[in-house]
Amino acid sequence: MGDDPDYPGYFRVIWGEHVAEMSDLDIHARHHFMNVVFAVESSLRSLMNPDKINLASLGNKVPHLHWHVIARFADDRHFPESIWGREQRSALRRDAPGRDVLAARLNVELARSSATC
Repeated sequence: MGDDPDYPGYFRVIWGEHVAEMSDLDIHARHHFMNVVFAVESSLRSLMNPDKINLASLGNKVPHLHWHVIARFADDRHFPESIWGREQRSALRRDAPGRDVLAARLNVELARSSATC
């Protein structure tokens, strides 16, 4: 799970070995990695019912494979910009109903399921 309290539905899916690019993985590893990204997205959508999901794979500063999977809500402080974009409203949280709790529950469920991946 991400570490920004304004974005409780922010998860990072991180490849366990140091690899810079998706094309460095063999085809089976690519499919597995993306299946995990899609599973996180699906879980966020069903549990948190966001207005949008953002997917991003950057790694420019430290080249290692990871995907950001971010539940977005129309009342978050950057929406409709990216979370790294220009702030659209104050940082005052509008935690419609219990997003922190839902994200924490999802984090536990994903950790449990990743043990079987």
